Amino acid sequence: MAVARIAKDEIRQRVHRRIRRKMKGSAERPRLNVFRSLKHIYAQVIDDAQGKTIASANTAEKGGTVKVGGNVAAAKAIGKLVAERAVKAGVKKVVFDRGGYIYHGRIKALADAAREAGLEF
Repeated sequence: MAVARIAKDEIRQRVHRRIRRKMKGSAERPRLNVFRSLKHIYAQVIDDAQGKTIASANTAEKGGTVKVGGNVAAAKAIGKLVAERAVKAGVKKVVFDRGGYIYHGRIKALADAAREAGLEF
C-alpha cells in the first residue's frame, strides 16, 4: 500500500513540474499556489519574477481564526482568507496553480471561495 502512495505522489509531482514550466507569476498577475496534505491546506500568492510571497494562508497557522483541518470547509475559509490578504496587498488578478491536483473537492472549494472574495483567475 505504501508503494502505491509513493507512486501516486511522484505522478503528482511530475505533473506539477510540467505545469510550472509553462506557468509563471508576475507582478501584474501573480501565481496562486495550492498545496494540500491530509491534515492541512496551504495557499500562497507568489510573484515569481521577484521570488517573493505576497500573501499566504493555511490551516496550520497558530492562533488563526480559520477552521483547522484538511476538509472542504477549511479550504473555503483559506480561499477567502488568502484572497482578502491578496486584495489588501493590491493584487486582484492571479494565475491559479492547482499544484498537479485534480480540480475537485478541496481545490475547487478554495478556488471558488477566492473568486467570491475578489480574486480574478
